[in-house]
Amino acid sequence: MAGTNDSANAFISILSKPQMEGTVITKLVVVILLIVFSIYVNCIMLFALRSKPVFNVSPRYILFAHMLYNDSIHLSLTTLMYALALAFIKLAKSVCSLIMYLSATTFSNAPLNLAVMSLERYVAICYPLRHAEIATQKRTYIAIVLIWFFGSVCILTDIIVAAVEDPNFLYMQMFCSHEQILIKPWQVSLFNAFNVLYFVTVTMIIVFTYIRILITARSVSSKKDSAKKAHRTVLLHLIQLGLCLSSFVYGSIERALYTLTSNNIVLFTNLRYMNFLIILILPRCLSPLIYGLRDDAVSPLFKYYFCFGTRRTVHKGENI
Repeated sequence: MAGTNDSANAFISILSKPQMEGTVITKLVVVILLIVFSIYVNCIMLFALRSKPVFNVSPRYILFAHMLYNDSIHLSLTTLMYALALAFIKLAKSVCSLIMYLSATTFSNAPLNLAVMSLERYVAICYPLRHAEIATQKRTYIAIVLIWFFGSVCILTDIIVAAVEDPNFLYMQMFCSHEQILIKPWQVSLFNAFNVLYFVTVTMIIVFTYIRILITARSVSSKKDSAKKAHRTVLLHLIQLGLCLSSFVYGSIERALYTLTSNNIVLFTNLRYMNFLIILILPRCLSPLIYGLRDDAVSPLFKYYFCFGTRRTVHKGENI
């Protein structure tokens, strides 16, 4: 499980090594450029979704838009926390707690949102006649509220405990790190237990829904080509969900790397950076792009707006 819900915390100790300043800045620039490009892509997809009224009422695209908003917020806060850590800037605990709350919640929201998206697809494929009745616009927004509630439970508990135990919570300054607000030993145990429950639940939902989707797709496909297309779609969804769920093993990989390279700080730092980049950052950048480009309705619009409207793209038989 991740040692913290806040992806920026994983990089703070790397930034704090003055003897590696040049290397750190180079690595930071790479991450920032990747994040900025990803946010730019997300904004184009959101603009494409807003350009068609049907996207604003369909549960599938409402959840996709929420994923784009959620990941953009998380990546933006990650960039902010990198800059604060690099400059060794301390903020008031209350301000840091707000940043950590949003960062940690958006981190946890992504797999939950994908789990809900998989349930929506499960209903659409396995119960097509009841899809409009079950997956309504109102229920979709209720699901998004529940995603934010469950995604914030753990970090909100830590913030409340810190506020109650520390009389100077509003004024004391600190580096924005989750560990800074962990006061009681049981908080770590609660965090680990919550992550295990969270990981197992989301994984079970994803595996169950997509096995059922795969079985249904094979049973209703009268043509071999149609079956193959359905299998490719399911596989692509699984890859996307796997990318997001991989973030939960970040902490375990980091601890394993530390055990194997504890005598070589430089090697550990480089491997930790690669772990951070591949496990935490790249999935957040690739997941919305994969989902958007594979969607027949969104992909033409995205390509059109990505080219600043200079490309003539056909969308369902019409020129945009």
